[in-house]
Amino acid sequence: MSEGPREPKYSATRRLHLKSILLRRATSMLLAESEEKRVEKERFLAECFPQPKTSDLSVQQLQELCKELHRKIDVTDEARYDIALKVDKNESEIESLRQKIASLKGVRRPSLKRVKKNTENLLGAYSDPSKLMKADFKANLKTVKKEDEKREEVIDWRKNVEAMSGMEGRKKLFNSGQ
Repeated sequence: MSEGPREPKYSATRRLHLKSILLRRATSMLLAESEEKRVEKERFLAECFPQPKTSDLSVQQLQELCKELHRKIDVTDEARYDIALKVDKNESEIESLRQKIASLKGVRRPSLKRVKKNTENLLGAYSDPSKLMKADFKANLKTVKKEDEKREEVIDWRKNVEAMSGMEGRKKLFNSGQ
């Protein structure tokens, strides 16, 4: 066995010629197949749906023919509707089964990429003043002073019931309000 470059069995012109022959043969086979399908379709349609002979029919017979055609259309529409319902039901059942399978498999967590951390990067992040200023964003915020609401001391009403009773108690309340 020689380790040198292999020579092809056929020359380039011979391969090109064979390729063109194969392509011509394939196109002729495709044309024949499409013609065969067309003939088969026409035969099937002629067999299942013969052409109605309307040339020598009276008006009454034409009306009967129309009614019969409408009945056939209704039957085929009902069958198509039933099949569509079955298909929808099967698709929903398939989807629910897929969801059950997915729930049984469990939720896949995506694989996370590993981040390489070394001490220089960590120490650089803490020692770099520009990074520290970015991290300390609360220092740049304005402080808002809240006014303390004047709260009256909560006084036990049971202790001052006697002191506040009568006119003197009302006078004390009036004086403390001013």
